[in-house]
Amino acid sequence: MKVGDLLTPVTKRVTQEKIEKYAQASGDFNPLHLDEKFAQNTIFKGTIAHGLLSVAYISEMMTNWLGDNWLEGGELEVTFLLPVRPGDTVTAGGKVINCIKEGPLKKVVCEVYCMNQKGELVIKGTTSCLVK
Repeated sequence: MKVGDLLTPVTKRVTQEKIEKYAQASGDFNPLHLDEKFAQNTIFKGTIAHGLLSVAYISEMMTNWLGDNWLEGGELEVTFLLPVRPGDTVTAGGKVINCIKEGPLKKVVCEVYCMNQKGELVIKGTTSCLVK
């Protein structure tokens, strides 16, 4: 683990079915995510995925890389930039931007993002995690 290392990306296709399953799991039944007729009359002009659905792809990427270290104490801070729509393909990626020794552990800081199939950033942020 060193500054500049790229994280192995996670790519997912977002479907209305996944959005509906996320609503069930999260308890967030906002019609913006589930009701096409309602969503057509908003600034989004159609349903959009829950923001945290895309954040879950970042967390999956971090878990794949850091395993239990991430699950036991990873921290994530993000900014939502664009909506994710049914039919979009989202790729979570990132790179190590800092490694700081903290006693017997190392704090790894990463710049992370989610990008859609058009190459547009939909989420950007940072993660940090203590690694044994």
